Amino acid sequence: MSDDQTTPPADDDAAAAPQDEAKEASTEEAQPAEEAAPEAAPAADGDKSLPCEECNKDFIFTAGEQEFYEEKGFTPPKRCPDCRAAKKAAGRQFTKVTCAGCGKETEVPFVPSGDRPVYCRECFETQKN
Repeated sequence: MSDDQTTPPADDDAAAAPQDEAKEASTEEAQPAEEAAPEAAPAADGDKSLPCEECNKDFIFTAGEQEFYEEKGFTPPKRCPDCRAAKKAAGRQFTKVTCAGCGKETEVPFVPSGDRPVYCRECFETQKN
């Protein structure tokens, strides 16, 4: 190595300082993201933090969601996305039935009244066409 390619110790400290600052900056960037998730702090202008009436955790009601709800005339959500999905899934009750077309055991998302035949998915598709 020639003398003009080596740097004096003062420059090494100066060169190390930006690297240390970059490490600190990357650490600082990672920490707020981890902290923001549990608190559900608003991420952008116009976003709202609302409490879930089921689990009492705050969730973000984004500006885009607010606009959509307003366009459709909906009231703001009272449950977080996880609780909404759980409620929706719990509302579906399946009933085991025997297909009137092929005799196969199947499940349907309703309670049959008994006055009409009930088909499995495959037979229902053929009956529909």
